[in-house]
Amino acid sequence: MTLTTAAIVLTTPGAIDLRALALDAPQAEDVVVEVAFTGVSTGTERLLWTGRMPSFPGMGYPLVPGYEAVGEIVEAGAASGRKVGETVYVPGARCYGEIRGLFGAAAGRIVTAGARVTPVEKSLGDTGALLALAATARHAFAAHPQPELIVGHGVLGRLIARLAIAAGAEPPTVWETNAGRRAGAAGYPVVAPDDDPRRDYRVICDASGDASLIDTLVQRLAPGGEIVLAGFYEAPISFAFPPAFMREARLRIAAEWKPADLEAVNALAADGTLSLDGLVTHRRSAGEAPQAYATAFEDPSCLKMILDWRGRQ
Repeated sequence: MTLTTAAIVLTTPGAIDLRALALDAPQAEDVVVEVAFTGVSTGTERLLWTGRMPSFPGMGYPLVPGYEAVGEIVEAGAASGRKVGETVYVPGARCYGEIRGLFGAAAGRIVTAGARVTPVEKSLGDTGALLALAATARHAFAAHPQPELIVGHGVLGRLIARLAIAAGAEPPTVWETNAGRRAGAAGYPVVAPDDDPRRDYRVICDASGDASLIDTLVQRLAPGGEIVLAGFYEAPISFAFPPAFMREARLRIAAEWKPADLEAVNALAADGTLSLDGLVTHRRSAGEAPQAYATAFEDPSCLKMILDWRGRQ
């Protein structure tokens, strides 16, 4: 019998549907996951929504977006290495036939290799969908000095700050231009950029995705300081050379998280070292996906939108 699923499909930029799709048949190395919750990314998914996503492998419409899913394994192939009943995080899949999976997690049922899923504590509930962002935050500084300044108090900025404190670093300063987003800090100050006089930061992390900020950040660096780009940028990065030259500034780009990052933050979340509380601000049924995506992209009070798929597989 052919497996099917309800899935979010971006047919063209700005056009979203909840469709029934046929799934590829699972193989011996695969698992079938019934998804409970998925998150809406205001970075990559917004770019897919607006049609401004830079060239990316697998790019094209129609597509199933999303890379933040948690659910339960209901079938496990003999060579999958997993077992039925496990709660797992799923980073996405390409299992929808002719419909592209970029990144393919926004569906009620997913077929993917068992090696791609990560067991998580069921008690995390819908916050388990945040593990990819937490892994992104960890990857940016796992082998580097922790940031002293973070730009942007969205979910990624908050997770970077929480992980820095969990690593024993001094609480970083966070810049946030939206007054409504300055609340919710967990042991670190959040200020408007103009209210911060400091100009000797050794490590600055941009989590805003705003490519126009580099010159401003260079002016806040100590000599030999480093700017880390942890967001996803659609616009070309450019900056004035003389100020960067005078400071002998360094620019580092944090790439995609690796499995070790996901394992590390999963363990930190499971033992309570990393709190994921207060990051999910909005929740909707998967049947309300068009309204949910509009809220996620247009309402500045929405830090993270979670879609509930339970009962819609």
